[in-house]
Amino acid sequence: MHGQSFLICKYLAKEIKGLFIMILSKRQFDILEILAEEKEILTQKQIGEQTGYSLSVISETVCELIKAGVVVNGKITHLGLEALEQYKVKRAIFIAAGFGTRMVPLTFNTPKPLIRVHGQRIIDGLIDVCLNAGIDEIYIVRGYLAEQFDQLHYKYPMIKFIENPAYNDTNNISSAMCARYLLQGAYVFEADILIHNPQLIKKYQYQSNYLGIYKERTDDWCFDVRNGIIVDQKIGGLNCFQEVGISYWSPQDGARLAEDIEKAYATPGGKELYWDQTAFKIFKGHYEVAVRECKERDIMEIDSYKELKAIDPTYNV
Repeated sequence: MHGQSFLICKYLAKEIKGLFIMILSKRQFDILEILAEEKEILTQKQIGEQTGYSLSVISETVCELIKAGVVVNGKITHLGLEALEQYKVKRAIFIAAGFGTRMVPLTFNTPKPLIRVHGQRIIDGLIDVCLNAGIDEIYIVRGYLAEQFDQLHYKYPMIKFIENPAYNDTNNISSAMCARYLLQGAYVFEADILIHNPQLIKKYQYQSNYLGIYKERTDDWCFDVRNGIIVDQKIGGLNCFQEVGISYWSPQDGARLAEDIEKAYATPGGKELYWDQTAFKIFKGHYEVAVRECKERDIMEIDSYKELKAIDPTYNV
């Protein structure tokens, strides 16, 4: 019986399909997640370099994991993999219905996510990192020039499309409305982002989170953060995190979002909202979303045709 291995009297556990699954602390999750991805046995120093935890914290946490039977001889056990299963990302949803005004004239004939940068469609890089992380349940919410996304099936036959007939009359909350029942345990991507660091997209996520780049000052959309948790979303700020359009929503938060997005959409002015304002403005008290820090070099959103020409010289011809 798993009870003996998990020392249930000492560690919180829940029963899933007849199995007792250990409920991990954040630091236990962080270390187990690394061990699940690494083939070689890591030293505590190497774990510290990846997690940022002190050696004393790592030593204490590894001892907890060993006592729980989820780590043996520096490697994760099948019980450890079972414990991680509850944190496995289920799917990825791409918001790709809009016109892409700032990329005119290219978007007159091509949706922005399908524009090529150095020969590759923007959205391909995002789909590839999902597949590399073992996430192959992929949905694309499309609207403008929707039929052009069909070409993705030649390379990515697993993709499923969701039609957004209201894309031209609303903000992107209508795309979230169309996909709202799929948000549980899901990444949500803005589909026009260039991703340079594939490690940002992981197989497991501990809690709902939103990518952000720390800025001493920004005029863009940003988050105020307290103790790692997003407490406000706004345009422009000091000592804040600039919002990056990649988020993850836990099964619990995703289910709640499905209800709240529908309610927000039905309110006066609701159709003009950005979809994530549902969590950060309209129903702010319903969610505790962590910021997941990334660096400028990890990711890029091309905001204009001028920026695209600066990145890819072939557009200067």
